[in-house]
Amino acid sequence: MNKYVPVIGMEIHVELKTKSKMFCSCKNGLGVETEPNVNICPVCTAQPGTLPVVNAEAIKFVQMAGLALNCQIAEISKFDRKNYFYPDIPKGYQISQYDQPLCGLGHIDIIINDQEAITKKIGITRIHMEEDTGKLVHPKGADHSLIDFNRAGVPLMELVTEPDIETGKEARLFCQKLQQIFRYLKISEADMEKGHMRCEVNISLMDTNEPRIFQMKKDLGRDITISDIRAKFGDIREFFGTKAEIKNLNSFRVVERAVDYEIIRQSEILEKGEKVVQETMGWDEARGITVSQRKKESAHDYRYFPEPDIPPMRFATEYVENLRRHLPELPDAKAKRFVEGYGLSRENVEVIVSDKSLAEYFEQVVSEINEKMQCQEVIADKEKCTKLAANYMVSELQKHLVKNSQTIADVKISAENYAELIGFVADGKINSSAAQAVLEEMYATGGDPSQIIEARGLLQVSDEGVLETVMDEVLTKNQKSVEDFKAGKQNALQFLMGQVMKESKGKANPAMVVEMLKIKLG
Repeated sequence: MNKYVPVIGMEIHVELKTKSKMFCSCKNGLGVETEPNVNICPVCTAQPGTLPVVNAEAIKFVQMAGLALNCQIAEISKFDRKNYFYPDIPKGYQISQYDQPLCGLGHIDIIINDQEAITKKIGITRIHMEEDTGKLVHPKGADHSLIDFNRAGVPLMELVTEPDIETGKEARLFCQKLQQIFRYLKISEADMEKGHMRCEVNISLMDTNEPRIFQMKKDLGRDITISDIRAKFGDIREFFGTKAEIKNLNSFRVVERAVDYEIIRQSEILEKGEKVVQETMGWDEARGITVSQRKKESAHDYRYFPEPDIPPMRFATEYVENLRRHLPELPDAKAKRFVEGYGLSRENVEVIVSDKSLAEYFEQVVSEINEKMQCQEVIADKEKCTKLAANYMVSELQKHLVKNSQTIADVKISAENYAELIGFVADGKINSSAAQAVLEEMYATGGDPSQIIEARGLLQVSDEGVLETVMDEVLTKNQKSVEDFKAGKQNALQFLMGQVMKESKGKANPAMVVEMLKIKLG
């Protein structure tokens, strides 16, 4: 049994996609401007006599995130000054929130086992609002540093989790789920590589040999989890080990690797009888290890006190309920609807729903299919067409997107043309290999599937008279296989079918060939 249980909490910083900065009217360029210090003003550079004005859109975005994450929305919230010195903080303090954040306790579920659809609840402690800092620039070979204040004052949402995460995989899945939700809400791109979403991880190990936990493990007869311990004892902070904080994790893959490595590192320290030191760690990608950076400051070092230039905010129940009513359909709800309404597999739904634009494109295709069925341009049933559309989207279309490093926004194929292609497949007018070839050309050119099929001569032969002529020739040439089939050898049927397909140069409708052969062979 495992001797240590990882205790992992996360702090996620997300730059919000507002038009202007948090406390001034400067353009919010999300800190990715090509030139330094172009989106700045006296307010975000803290010139004497300037006062902050709260960006109402940023407040609304945080509350939307809170509602999507099942959080309690505070009736009263306020801003505080977080005092510390660093060159990229022009005021000498950061406007943040301390004891009255915008959002309180919440949670989301992540799927930790795809095959069995097993979920795990990750608790959200709080979500608060603050302003981002500037950015230090270190010219190569220079004896000084420069400061770019484009990012200073950009609205920054900070989300803090409960210590419910136990593995690197769970940490990665949690971050991916957050990104998905924030993109559905259109409050942030949450792109980790671009710094829109930044992760910090706090990790400690709980010793299961602690007498009360050991007895619990013994009673259960298995490894125990954080959920088991919390269910038994409630507040479990007294069991926590010494934590290490890993900062500046800039991709989902790095989050998973860093967490898993740190769990092993701390386990090895404890196994030697040594103590884990509380410190801030960084991730060394080249060596694949966490490295010590500095000892961690405690919260009281920041000397929080209420921001005197911004009055407390009060939010009416009607305002919050109106926000709730106008939330878009979120990923979990959309996935459930796709499974129950369209009969799609969970595997396909997971891929389609992961990208809001892809999910919207899929629904446009379904709408086009329905229209073609009403006009009798497609004779196959709706469920068959819908499942085919999903299958080709997840396998073939995704293959081209990945190969070309593109998103659905870059695709030239209209929903109408995609639906038309699916209709050709569903009605048996072209086979699967032909459909793949047509889709590849459509992806490259945005062409019409019917024109591509005609130009390439890919239509399947479904005329019974033509097929019967081909079959008669094949049966005459392969009398031994005919006798083998009549003697009970089923493989002979497959051989004869292959010969028919060969004679028709792959254009015969396979389903019709099988049925007609069975009739002819008795």
